[in-house]
Amino acid sequence: MKKLYWLLLLIPFFSAAQKTDRRLESKIRNAINGYKGDIGIYVKNLRTGKTISLNADTIFPTASIVKVPILVGIMDKMERKELNYDSALVYKDSLLYAGSDILGSFKNNEKILLKKVIMLMLTTSDNTASLWLQSLAGGGSRINEIMASLGLKDTRVNSRTPGREEYRAKYQWGQTTPKEMGTLFEKIYRNEVFSATACERMMRCLGRNYWDEDEAISQIPPTIEVFSKNGCVNASRSEVMIVNAHKNPYVFCIFTKNNKDTRWTHDNEAWALARKLSKLLWEYWGN
Repeated sequence: MKKLYWLLLLIPFFSAAQKTDRRLESKIRNAINGYKGDIGIYVKNLRTGKTISLNADTIFPTASIVKVPILVGIMDKMERKELNYDSALVYKDSLLYAGSDILGSFKNNEKILLKKVIMLMLTTSDNTASLWLQSLAGGGSRINEIMASLGLKDTRVNSRTPGREEYRAKYQWGQTTPKEMGTLFEKIYRNEVFSATACERMMRCLGRNYWDEDEAISQIPPTIEVFSKNGCVNASRSEVMIVNAHKNPYVFCIFTKNNKDTRWTHDNEAWALARKLSKLLWEYWGN
């Protein structure tokens, strides 16, 4: 009986070990050694189920990656027939979030289709579009309810969300973990969030990223489908993507915070590391 007891206790350990690609994990650990900041990584081969999790349950700021939960919130409204993808919206000057966003250049009372606002939020990471869509989705609280219903306990919208002021002070716009954001992407990819039609539409939206020079996505051949979102503030550069490689499609999440290097140049340490890891993963699984 004692042997059986200990065997039962060891089952979760052996199960986790079997799901981890130790060879790839070693390569990633070597690549991130000496990084000047906090880093979390989650990688999953969507064919084999093999994973690499390094600080993958640690909470990080989302920066603009918060726009993925907002997209889910908007799609929830569409599934409920409360919004239509082709609806015409009316822009108001009061919606403006100061910055260099495209939507902010619109004139008061100018019309724009909802699907174009979604495109601006995800493709160019337009902040005015993001906050407008957050409101249309029912607000941060409603989006957070959806995240909780998906089993994501740490992925939350903080901006303009009642009761989230303390978290906003610490994580700004939103928060998540590498594993949770990778899991959300996988759920969308596998049509597990809403209907297949809704999930496929979200994937198409996530496949149109303008930001592809400094980021990890730059290391993937342009002939390969990539669904991604990146988020950046001075001391945090993060990215999540699904690479639809022919034989081994995979999720790659890299989140950073408290970065010593806060430069907005191509050789920023976080961006350089993201590109290095992306190339490593592509050569390991993509070819």
